[in-house]
Amino acid sequence: MAVRLGIDLDGVVADFNAGWIELHRDEFGSDLHPEMVTSWDGLHQLGGFADMNAFWAWARGNDDRPSIFRHLDVYPDALDTLHSLDRAGHDIVIVTTKPAWARQDTLRWLADNALPTSEVHMTFAKHEVSCDIYLDDSPEVVPSLIRHRPEATVCRFVRPWNHPVDGAPDVASWADFHQVVTERSSAVR
Repeated sequence: MAVRLGIDLDGVVADFNAGWIELHRDEFGSDLHPEMVTSWDGLHQLGGFADMNAFWAWARGNDDRPSIFRHLDVYPDALDTLHSLDRAGHDIVIVTTKPAWARQDTLRWLADNALPTSEVHMTFAKHEVSCDIYLDDSPEVVPSLIRHRPEATVCRFVRPWNHPVDGAPDVASWADFHQVVTERSSAVR
């Protein structure tokens, strides 16, 4: 049976940390690496910014370059898995948190990478978007989805900046997520 899949972008489909670190390296000559990111709101410390507001002001872009959200790489296997799930008849629903200034760059990024979706939600209240299965890496969003959407399966994409959450199956790869979707959609028949 086809199910609605609520898919986060940054840290799940798009490699946000590799993207901002590459830009930081280009602009400041730093020697940062993605595996150095181990906390959710500590990017400013790693990047040498006064606070997260200063980090986001830099990430926003300027007259010389677009925001960080325009040129992120896709994680390995993300697109292949999403296309496979789409071909299987599942609805791919992008549910991402973005500041207003990042919306256009995010839409361009989605088009450039040909994500198989016809539904995109940019919201700070992801639980308001009804899906059968969610995939997210945020240590704040996963518990919120479990609390507000108890009928759904909420998967935690395992990353160094998050921890297991009761009720959320852990997925460590896109193959793991594909398996969860296959099992859950078969059980609903």
